[in-house]
Amino acid sequence: MKAAFGFRPKLLDTLKHYTWADFHADLVAGVTVGIVALPLAMAFAIASGVPPQAGIFTAVIAGMLISGLGGTKVSIGGPTGAFIVILYGIHARYGPEKLAICTLIAGGLLLVMGLARLGTMIKYIPYPVTAGFTSGIAVLIFTTQIKDFCGLSMDRVPSDFIEKMKSLFEHAGTFQWPTLLLAAVSLGVIKLWPARWHRRVPGSVIALVGATAAVAVFHLPLETIGSKFGGIPQGLPMPHLPAISWDSLHELFAPALTIALLAAIESLLCAVVADGMIDDQHDSNQELIAQGIANLVCPIFGGIAATGAIARTATNIKCGGRTPIAGITHSVTLLIIVLVAAPLAKFIPLATLSAVLINVALNMGEWHNFRRLPKWPRGDSAVFLATFGLTVIIDLTVAVETGMVLAAVLFIKRVSETTQITAVDESTETEGPHHSILGKEIPEGVMIYRIFGSFFFGAADKLEGALKGLKQEPAVLILRMRKVLAMDATGLNALEDLYERLRRHNKSLVLSGPHTQPFFMMEKAGFLDRLGRQNVCADLDLALSRAREILDRGD
Repeated sequence: MKAAFGFRPKLLDTLKHYTWADFHADLVAGVTVGIVALPLAMAFAIASGVPPQAGIFTAVIAGMLISGLGGTKVSIGGPTGAFIVILYGIHARYGPEKLAICTLIAGGLLLVMGLARLGTMIKYIPYPVTAGFTSGIAVLIFTTQIKDFCGLSMDRVPSDFIEKMKSLFEHAGTFQWPTLLLAAVSLGVIKLWPARWHRRVPGSVIALVGATAAVAVFHLPLETIGSKFGGIPQGLPMPHLPAISWDSLHELFAPALTIALLAAIESLLCAVVADGMIDDQHDSNQELIAQGIANLVCPIFGGIAATGAIARTATNIKCGGRTPIAGITHSVTLLIIVLVAAPLAKFIPLATLSAVLINVALNMGEWHNFRRLPKWPRGDSAVFLATFGLTVIIDLTVAVETGMVLAAVLFIKRVSETTQITAVDESTETEGPHHSILGKEIPEGVMIYRIFGSFFFGAADKLEGALKGLKQEPAVLILRMRKVLAMDATGLNALEDLYERLRRHNKSLVLSGPHTQPFFMMEKAGFLDRLGRQNVCADLDLALSRAREILDRGD
């Protein structure tokens, strides 16, 4: 298996030298993170449009599988805030059954990505794109929680941002003072809880326990998990595989791809953060395989999409977690809570869970980047703002697609701007003695041009533009390619067109010092044979000698 797919969970490596000290550290960290994950799992599920137990089931199952099979030592898996917007939209449009199918498809895509060794490709997504949609998701999470935070009398919150804001404004007068007061106090406790205590007992847990106790003892007239969902069952549900058809695969592939890409990005960003905190190196492909398996299993047990959770991973590390055993312990802790304390969950007020999610949104947003925009290149600022705006106004899929296209166009523009094609004479010569024309005799009828930079499709037209200004084509044109490190098919086509144009007029083309990648590309395409290998020279001296031969023989 290892030879074929490279399947090697980090758990296997860490168990080789595992000690009782490691187990004690992992146990303390795992229990702490499990307690931290409880309110988050429920809040993420409710905000995604599904019952709170779906989030807990996801944290239990995905947390176990991602830690046990993943490519990092300390990553914690489960539901995350990044998925809320996508899952809520899919649930509202297609229903719970197709949401499960969508997650299954996403799991299969993640598994294929991992087996195909595509983990390293995720790093090529530009920072303005990831920062833009992360901030956009944070805004959307915040707006989805206004209803429960203020206790507004609304049947449901629309998934479309404009309609959502319009509906929230229309129902602004229906807020409930007790709900708003409890939510504000809960948020205050979370925000003001001393940092030195947070490591052992997080503020979100204190707010959850305190608010739940207040509702249970004083019978406060607030909406709770019990009043809305009927409570949480004790134990995991029986497995159920949704009916999958070709039509559903075709219909749900696009949103499933969005889930898969977001899961890949989030999990690998989480792995990078963990690496920096513990000075380790993750296996990105193994991590994607684990993510894929987790997302294939979770919906069968009533769960939702899962990925690596950066905040819970950081908590795990700060609490002393050393190996994947900590992540597995976090899952076991959540399972024990479900088995023992599920009846108490009916008293949990939705206002407190909304405060937990608002805190997540405030911490999640890349707000500092808005201050940095004037200092960024205008193109990067435009990509960030476009991705952010489209995530909020339209949806994440359109935002990422548009952001990637804009980033690619921006990259092509920048690469083409660095590519220069100029005539070489003594006034423009920049090379050292061996490659310089200084002190060398240039035969009459020979002209030398220099290509500097990558010769890609964004810059290929510069060659034609540079040569159009010539009043008369030279008998021999020498193209100095020593500083062309990369060339694509469009660049090759430009050279072929130039060669054919010169050949039709009985002129010759000589290449001087082509670099490795362009040389092998031209050879593979058969261009060197058409050009004549004697017309491909290692340096300028040899190219000038070849030009003299052509002129003397009248080729």
